[in-house]
Amino acid sequence: MSQPETIADIVSGHIASPDTAKERIQACHAKIERSQSQLNALISQDHSASNNANGGSLSGLPILHKDLFCTDGQATTAGSRMLANFVAPYDATVVSRLAKAGAVSLGKANMDEFAMGSSNETSYFGAVANPWDTSCVPGGSSGGSAAAVAAGLVPAATGTDTGGSIRQPAALCGVTGIKPTYGRVSRFGMIAFASSLDQAGCFARSAADCAPVLGAMAGFDPNDSTVADQPVPNYPAALTGDINGLTIGLPRQYFDAEVEAETARAIQTAIREFEALGAQVVDVDMPHTDLALSTYYIIAPAEASSNLARYDGVRYGHRCENPTDLTDLYERSRAEGFGREVQRRILTGAYVLSAGYYDAYYRKAQRTRRLIANDFQQAFESVDLLATPATPGPAFKLGSQIDNPTTMYANDVFTLPASLAGVPAMSVPAGFAGHLPVGLQLIGPWFEESRLLNAGHAFQQATDWHTRQPPGFE
Repeated sequence: MSQPETIADIVSGHIASPDTAKERIQACHAKIERSQSQLNALISQDHSASNNANGGSLSGLPILHKDLFCTDGQATTAGSRMLANFVAPYDATVVSRLAKAGAVSLGKANMDEFAMGSSNETSYFGAVANPWDTSCVPGGSSGGSAAAVAAGLVPAATGTDTGGSIRQPAALCGVTGIKPTYGRVSRFGMIAFASSLDQAGCFARSAADCAPVLGAMAGFDPNDSTVADQPVPNYPAALTGDINGLTIGLPRQYFDAEVEAETARAIQTAIREFEALGAQVVDVDMPHTDLALSTYYIIAPAEASSNLARYDGVRYGHRCENPTDLTDLYERSRAEGFGREVQRRILTGAYVLSAGYYDAYYRKAQRTRRLIANDFQQAFESVDLLATPATPGPAFKLGSQIDNPTTMYANDVFTLPASLAGVPAMSVPAGFAGHLPVGLQLIGPWFEESRLLNAGHAFQQATDWHTRQPPGFE
């Protein structure tokens, strides 16, 4: 089996030979077209992008953007009928920064509608399939991005993570995905789901490949009041591969009966590999972990109900035909434009924000969120990183959980706490459960993405899980 090219190889090859880079981009387009009927990983393909030879840090790198990032002159749908015909009039900061670095966008990746989902089955444009087993889900909401990288359609893709929507699909598709610290990457031009949780990140095969992509995306942006005004480290330079003396905490609450047996074995084997590399592994206690699921599913729908109120059939987005009055316009435009899962979360959010229930639910959830963040702060006083399973088990069958939202939501049980706390976290391939990938989640202190990436890089220098390719997509 041939080894996939690294991003460093792609960039250096492009600088040396722009013609070779054009051929690579054409080959990526051909792979996308061949795979679309199997995977449905893209919503739209962009053939207009020319070979970008500006010599930037990502010069000539083919990339896909999750269809949540506004892209000037292109449809930006958020996976929804509501925005199926919306053409963005400007670039999101993530899009413009990656283009400035020389990356070439080949299209927009499929996603759960408005980033609401854990399986990429809620998209108006159809479900995405997992390239390791096309009868299984790729995870969500950034499932199209993860599936595309796993299948070798592109070397890298952008994603967003509100409660695990980068890390969970990365784990289920056997690729590396990183959610940086909340505020590390600008949200300007990123269609909002839950504004205090949404964070842009990226997918690639390895931590070494994620490093330059994240570096190009990150940094202060005057257009986003929530982005941090902090210098961005040189992430590739931080990849020494040396983790001797690193202390890794294992939160007791994550290692329980909820983890399927084969997944648990793969995670324990991965942890032993870290010990062999010189890391010290210790148990830590994070007592409020079991409150994260209910806390998230109060806060996120509340913010969603507020953010999605703008889609009313008046200014932009789907508009019903022949409304009889303003109320009919609002009701039918929203009922027709939003899918079932989005409607469910809007209704939940409106309920918990209502006058009679705000204190009982939303205010209490915000207080609990602080307790969860305090757990992380206390843990990082004694450890450098945390290691946990990324998901309770491998990818599940398409259609098997779509009608059971409580079961579906439980797939995010290990990713939600880091999102609520705003700390950086990543999933790295760590083995298989049968024929399906397993992901190990690494969590770091605020703004310590370099530490995360280096730990992932050290692990990947000693293992080959990240180089495995799905049969038929080599």
